[in-house]
Amino acid sequence: MKTFILGAIGALSLGATAALADYPEKEIQGIIQWGAGGSTDTVMRSVTPHAEEVLGGTVVMQNMTGAVGAIALNHVAGSSADGYTLLMGAENPLLYKIMGLGDKDYSEFTPVSILARGTPILVAGSEAPFDTYAEMIDYVKANPGEVRFGSTGPGGLASVVTAMVKAVEGDLDVIEVPYDGDGPALTGLQGGAIDVMAVVLGIALDPIRAGNVKALTVVDPQGVDQLPDVAPVTETSEGFNTYLPWGPFFGVFTPKDTPEDVVAKLSAAYAEGAQNPEFVEMMQGRGFTLMGISGDEAEAFLAKWQQGTAWLLQDAGLAKNSPEDFGIARPGE
Repeated sequence: MKTFILGAIGALSLGATAALADYPEKEIQGIIQWGAGGSTDTVMRSVTPHAEEVLGGTVVMQNMTGAVGAIALNHVAGSSADGYTLLMGAENPLLYKIMGLGDKDYSEFTPVSILARGTPILVAGSEAPFDTYAEMIDYVKANPGEVRFGSTGPGGLASVVTAMVKAVEGDLDVIEVPYDGDGPALTGLQGGAIDVMAVVLGIALDPIRAGNVKALTVVDPQGVDQLPDVAPVTETSEGFNTYLPWGPFFGVFTPKDTPEDVVAKLSAAYAEGAQNPEFVEMMQGRGFTLMGISGDEAEAFLAKWQQGTAWLLQDAGLAKNSPEDFGIARPGE
């Protein structure tokens, strides 16, 4: 009887190994958190065909919109943890709890791959009386309540970077002017309605090259190849290292408890797919920083991103719920 039981267990183990080796045996559903044509949709539909070639399977992508991405996240979180339903998302879920948008975040998932992130940059109007980040800070301190910063609402890139600047430099007295999106804000900057704006690098490149706006600093520990003469903000203020690297990001996720072998196979496929020259060229052309991280490295990035952003928004009075309520520690604690 003992021999029979051990044999049965061995057969089951071999069967499980064989099943994993055959993965994927059917189509994989890729649920894109945002609508067709957006940045997340474009990134995922560009990299996935290359990942499919490595994976030896098909990923059928579906846009599932609504509730700032929470509908898609909840759908995938409730699916079987078998590697056949993936969430193709962005950074927003890490703020759901503190912004009162939902009770789930990426702690419900295993990151298959954090593919890339947008690099924030601070730009100023062409007629602004400062040309660098350090000069801007000096001018703001000398002229309280005068400099107008563009904003795109609580939790948006502009509001987070502005909160980051205030956290590092002290509570600067600036006017925050709200806009309905980066595009209108950038138009306002070029027209002189505002003085400074934090935007993702990709949308700022053309106005910078045309001389319509000027780059003050790259909000990152590293400079960027597209603007070799623009210094990273950490050269002026090391305090930014508490929060950086930071920026909107794109990632592929699977529900927790998905078998490790399946996660490893998916991670390897997306890692190789993200190195495809066509994908690399597209991402660099749009100003994204390629990452291609998974496992512990991805988990550490997500934790740092959530901690820094959640507490910046809390301290700026923009969060609906305290990060402390959800066990989100302050950076450095």
